[in-house]
Order: sequence, then structure tokens, then C-alpha cells
Amino acid sequence: MALTGNFDAVGASALQTERKRDFRHFRVVPATYPARTVGTVFAVIVIFAILNSVFSNPRWGWDVFAEWFFAEPVIAGLGRTLLLTLLGATFGFLLGTALALARVSGSPLLASLSWAYVWLFRSIPLIVLLLVLNNLGYLYETITLGVPFTDISFFSYQTTQLLTPFAAAVLGLTLNQAAFCSEIIRGGILSVDQGQLEAAAALGLPRSRQASRIVLPQAMRTILPTGFNEIIGLAKGTSMVYILALPELFYTIQIIYRRNLEVIPLLMVATVWYLVILSVLSFIQHHIERYYSKGALRNPPPSLIGTALVRLRRTPTTTTTTVRPVAEPARADPAVTNWTSLTRGGGEVRIQGVSKSFGPLKVLDDVSLTVPPGSVTVILGQSGSGKSTLLRSINHLERVDDGFVAIDGELIGYRQDGDTLYELKEKDILKRRVDVGMVFQNFNLFPHLTALENVIEAPIVVRGASREEAAARARELLARVGLSEKADVYPRQLSGGQQQRVAIARALALRPKVLLFDEPTSALDPELVGEVLDVIKELARSGTTLIIVTHEIGFAREVADRVVFMEQGRILETGAPEAVFNAPEHPRTREFLAKVL
Repeated sequence: MALTGNFDAVGASALQTERKRDFRHFRVVPATYPARTVGTVFAVIVIFAILNSVFSNPRWGWDVFAEWFFAEPVIAGLGRTLLLTLLGATFGFLLGTALALARVSGSPLLASLSWAYVWLFRSIPLIVLLLVLNNLGYLYETITLGVPFTDISFFSYQTTQLLTPFAAAVLGLTLNQAAFCSEIIRGGILSVDQGQLEAAAALGLPRSRQASRIVLPQAMRTILPTGFNEIIGLAKGTSMVYILALPELFYTIQIIYRRNLEVIPLLMVATVWYLVILSVLSFIQHHIERYYSKGALRNPPPSLIGTALVRLRRTPTTTTTTVRPVAEPARADPAVTNWTSLTRGGGEVRIQGVSKSFGPLKVLDDVSLTVPPGSVTVILGQSGSGKSTLLRSINHLERVDDGFVAIDGELIGYRQDGDTLYELKEKDILKRRVDVGMVFQNFNLFPHLTALENVIEAPIVVRGASREEAAARARELLARVGLSEKADVYPRQLSGGQQQRVAIARALALRPKVLLFDEPTSALDPELVGEVLDVIKELARSGTTLIIVTHEIGFAREVADRVVFMEQGRILETGAPEAVFNAPEHPRTREFLAKVL
């Protein structure tokens, strides 16, 4: 009995100890920071002292401020300031965009002209530029539009009649603003990852679409903060036009206080109106930045612009027929995961004598290879052997120095005339590139577009499909790769394996004859590799020609019809997987496989 009683005591003690460890009923006292409290009190005292000094001092003349704040001349001057800001910013950014695109173009003359413009107009003070334009009639009495170096003239006007003070102000602000905006926009364009351009080009998107839909929306995240600083600076910089006797806000205030000598109250009128302009512009900037932050954050905050656009434009992304989700199609029954309905027959790839050098480094050395239609070819080799460069040469993302690549007998990147090959223009290369889909090592999804928008972009622009048709097909493709529930999610909200599956769906949306995979699993965690390889295994049965650069030897052994081994830009060995893996002929192949198997 005593022993039992001791056990009861031990049990009760253990129960009390357990209750003490149960923190659910404890009261949590937040940590205190005395320095923060002192700082807060100090800030309150400073703010109160400033406000008390300003509003209790009669010399500020708040009665005069109230009298003139909404006065008709002031409102008229404010309207002219806002109009000058709007026109200067609009024309300045339009001209600045053209200058930025010229600066990054492939034309040395255009780039030099753009650089010279920026150099000149960033050097000239705005006040000097306005004075020169206002006195342009002294240099040129008439402004004539016609054919240079001939007597043909379409119209001619007196310069002083055409270039009024208002026109001179708008022109001066535009020319000055464009020089600074050009560099802001160019910086934004250069901030976009090169992989985004390659992905857009691989989909066959026209250059104009690449710029407007892919590059500029992403560049806006870099452009907006500095760009709005320029606009705010322009709103205040319009005060410079006082030298043209143009009655904008500041010049109007000057006229009034010179008459009634109430300098400080009237300067406060101008100051408060500039604060109002700044506040409105800051509010607009805040919500435009939120709109363009979509895809950049995992949980983007709501945007008034985005909400308004959703209400005004009901897209098929919320109204199309729902496709029955398939959780993991690559592991499903092949009869269920029927890729043949979503793909078309594969094409033959012929690589003939292709060579490519980067400066003194020869990356591809007289490479020749024929890939049968509907086959699966895996290219192996150590890093730097030329595998990815060969893959990128197939769809002409890399222009070769010698040789050619043909899909079903049609050259990629060239036009044949007898024994001569003429390189095609970029727009023609884009058209032929549509038959060659590509899945990149780092996914290269467009981060500002949802998974569905990534997939439908190229079919709408390149194939001419309607948005409804493209969205229905995209949803089916996303269902096939197990992502039907992720259609309206941005890439940053997906795992690496999910992003790569979206990239596969995007490449398949154009129904290419050939699909290229550039180390599709190397950027993934080991646990995510399987879900991507399972999708590729199913695709191997679809009849589309697959060319895969990978280090996954087991996967290559399982799915490949033929294995190609490369070393130092040359193909050393090709053959069936059983022959290459079990009895390689070339000693370098044996050495490589001995390290990786």
C-alpha cells in the first residue's frame, strides 16, 4: 500500500510539472524598449513645437493664405502647371523610351545618336534651354517642312508665331525630360534578365511584343521609383518657365505678392499646392508600383489599378470550362495521360557541319547529327563540352559560324539559294522557330504573368488563336502536368518543379515538331527532380521529337532511343542506351561513365 501511495505521489508531481510546462495559459508580456519610448516622446514634442510655432505666429498671415488659396488666378496658374507637367512627362517619356530603345539597339549609328542627344540635353541647364527656344526666331525666322536640299516645301510658318511661350515651355520641358527618362528606361531594360529575352525569342514572339509584353512590364519595377522622382521634379521644375512670362503657379504667385507685398503667405499658398501635387503623384506611384509588383512577391498587396482592370475586363481565365484536374499525370496510366491529342508528329532534325566559337574558344567543332522524327535523343558530356550551345543552335538562339540546322528539310535561320546560305531577318527566324519548343534550365517563366498567361501568350500572338481557344488548351496542358489548380498563380508562388512543369506546358502550347530540354532538372532540389522527369517520360511516348541535355543517367537509360556523348565541342560517340552505357567504344566515354554511374 505504501508503495502504491508513493506511485500516486509521483504521478501527481508529474502532472503538476506537465501543467507548468503547458504554456498555453501563460500571459505574454511584450518586451519593452526604453530608447524607443524616449525617441517617440521626443518626436511628439518636436512636431508639436513646430506646429505651434507655425500656427500661433500671426506673421505667417494665415488669413491672407486662406484668402488666396482658392483664388481664381492661383487656380488658373495651378491648372497651367498641371498641364505643363502632364505634357512634359508624357512627351518626355515617349521620346525617352524611343531614345532608350535606340541606345540598346543593334544599330551603332542609332545608339551613337541617342548617346549624343542624352549627353547634350543633360548638359544644358533647363533655364538656358527655355531661353534659347524662346529666342529661336532670332536664329531661324521661319520653320519649313519639306524635302531637304530641294525647293519642295509643304508648309512654312514664322517661328515666332509657331513657337509661342507655351509651346516653347512644353518643348523645352520635353527635350530636357527625355534625356533623363532615356537613361532611367535604359537602366530598367538592362535590369531584365537575359533569359527572359531568350524565352520570348524561343516562343517566336515578335520583337515588338517582346518589348511591350515581356521586357517593359518587368523593367517598370526598376523604372517607376526613379521615373516618378523625375515627374515630381518636373512638376516643381515648371516654375522655371517664369522666364517666359508664362503664368503658371509660381509666376502667378510672384505677380500677386509683388502687388500686395504679402510674400510669405503667398509663398505658402504655392508650397501647399506643390505638396498636394506631390501627394497625389505619390498615391498614383504607390498603386502603379503595386500593379507592376505582381509576380515579384509571393503575396502581392492589392492594387486599385489591378482591381479596376479585373472589373472592366472579364477574361476567360475566370470563365472558361474547368478541366478535370489530374494530380500527377506522369505517374498515371498512359491511356489517361494522352499527350497525342495535345501534340503533333515530330520532325527530323539534321545538324550538318556546325561550328561555333566565342572569341578564341571553339565551343562546337564540325558537329553533324541526324535526329529521326519522333525519337528521344539524350546528349551527355561534362560541363563545357558544348551540349547547351548545340541545343541552342538548333533553334538559332546561337548563330553558328559554319554549317546549318534543318527541321524536316527546312533550314532554321537561313534561306538557301544554290550553294549559298543567306541569314534570315529576325522576324523570319521567329516564324521558323515556332516549330522548335525549348525548356530552359532556369525555367525562364515570365514572372509578371500567371501560369495560364505564360502558356497562352505565344499561341495568341504567334499562332493567331483566340484568347478563349488558347485558354482552354492551356488549361488542358496544365492539367496534364498536374497543375490545373495553379492556373492563376504567379511563378514565384510555385515550387521549382511546378515552375518547370509550367515551362513544359508553355513550350507545348505551340505544338512544336521538336522539343529541346536544356538540363531541365539541374536547378531543382533532388526531391523535385522526379516530378519533372515523369512528365518528360510521358512526353517521350507522344511522338514529338525530344532532344534532352541532362546529367540524369538513369533517366537517359530509361527514355532515350539514342545517346550522344560530347567532349570539347565534338561528338565522340552515339548509339543506343544499352550499347553506350554497357559497352562504350570511346575511352573518354568509358572514363566519363565510370565517374557518374
